[in-house]
Amino acid sequence: MIPAPVLIDAHHHLWDLSNRPQPWLDDPDVTAIRRTFTPEDLRATATQPIAGRRLHRTVVVQCIPDVPETEDLLALAEQETLIGAVVGWADLTSPAIGDLLDGLLAGPGGAYLRSLRHLVQGETDPGWLQRPEVIRGLAAARDRGLGYDVLVRSHQLDQATRLAECLPDLPQVLNHAGKPPIADGDLADWGRQVRLLAAHPQVVCKVSGLITEADHTRWTTADIRPAWDVLASAFGPDRLMFGSDWPVANLAGGWNRWAATVDELLDGCSATEIHAVLAGTATAFYRLPSVSEEADVAADSATHTI
Repeated sequence: MIPAPVLIDAHHHLWDLSNRPQPWLDDPDVTAIRRTFTPEDLRATATQPIAGRRLHRTVVVQCIPDVPETEDLLALAEQETLIGAVVGWADLTSPAIGDLLDGLLAGPGGAYLRSLRHLVQGETDPGWLQRPEVIRGLAAARDRGLGYDVLVRSHQLDQATRLAECLPDLPQVLNHAGKPPIADGDLADWGRQVRLLAAHPQVVCKVSGLITEADHTRWTTADIRPAWDVLASAFGPDRLMFGSDWPVANLAGGWNRWAATVDELLDGCSATEIHAVLAGTATAFYRLPSVSEEADVAADSATHTI
């Protein structure tokens, strides 16, 4: 069966500042996105097709280390058809992490929780992901069928590799490709570290966040291509997934410009590779329903409607 030509955005954010503050938005560098962003905003923004595919489903990702934010996102996913999965936050160092995860999974929208994320990029400990309490917390997530979204900067990639060695049965996805220093132009060390991480088959990678690592106002596809070439070589297209990092992407061109860039980068890829990047890898990692499965559910619901 030929997969339906749909587009999955595997990484975006939503926030309602009237409901929950986002302290990181106080940074003067992000003034342009210091407002509320809703699913309707995303629908109105994401109009550029990639390889002829239009946005079908998304994965919404936590922003702050706050369980109530995760609860908000889960409840929203239960009501919002665009959202297929949630990447949430929980305190991995807590002795009660198992009970906390059980509570989230049993709560409103809990079935949409598919992965956890922590802002390791902000941790000063060069071994944060190797702390025994963190490993214990990630093992608890794994035992509940959850994956882990790895958010590190390029100089922290060795932590992700050591985690992959320690927990080979924990599915990991590298967020924003490990934040390659595109604006600096020196990708050698980042590329070496990415290849070491990609040697672990349980790790996949998001092609996301690259434009905000480039010069925000002057970047071109040519600036992004060297990083893409490393990712395509290291992981292979079948272990890559498209993500917009919207609305953060608005700081460097926005959803549609990034989508048009990915469309260019995919030129020369096979239909199978394009499907993997745009839908297949994200569907598998986040256990999203296929279009045919969604159609079956809709038909079943219609049959049982009185």
